[in-house]
Amino acid sequence: MFLEPGFKSQRSGWIEVICGSMFSGKTEELIRRLKRARIAGQKVQIFKPSQDTRYDERQVVSHDDNALLSTPILFSSQILDIPEGINVVGIDEAQFFDMDLTRHVQSLCLKGIRIIIAGLDMDFRGNPFGPIPDLLAVAEYITKVHAICPHCGNLATHSYRLSEDEQTIVLGERDKYEPRCRTCFGMGSLLSFPI
Repeated sequence: MFLEPGFKSQRSGWIEVICGSMFSGKTEELIRRLKRARIAGQKVQIFKPSQDTRYDERQVVSHDDNALLSTPILFSSQILDIPEGINVVGIDEAQFFDMDLTRHVQSLCLKGIRIIIAGLDMDFRGNPFGPIPDLLAVAEYITKVHAICPHCGNLATHSYRLSEDEQTIVLGERDKYEPRCRTCFGMGSLLSFPI
């Protein structure tokens, strides 16, 4: 379990990245940490990409239906427009943002703000996804969460796309994706349904 470091022991802000495959609990963990920050009396601002409307246009929602109100934005530079007094910034689905996200979150950290980011570390092809690799390189804390492969029961690290669509970004849920371990991901379409 991740235990948050205290603000009093840090001279500046820091970056926490929660990454993994689809259905691994990234957003659930993001919401948990943000709720704990609020319980601790910290002021929280949450952002999500405006294109992610799968569950709700304004809320960050986990697959388990936990939710927090957020601010949908188009560009990563919009995270810089936070109200005075914000202690913690949460960012969901960070893989969908532009590559400037890393620079902007580092700027906020230098102002003493804690940044908590959740996102897919790999796309459906198994390649590093968007700004996540850069964020992992500069983060003070990294949490890799795993789903369970429905074919073999091992830890799932990949998001396998069930459709033939070749675009990198295709929004969907269990109708379009399933988590898979490295081996089952490599077997591709040979596994058409769970065993």
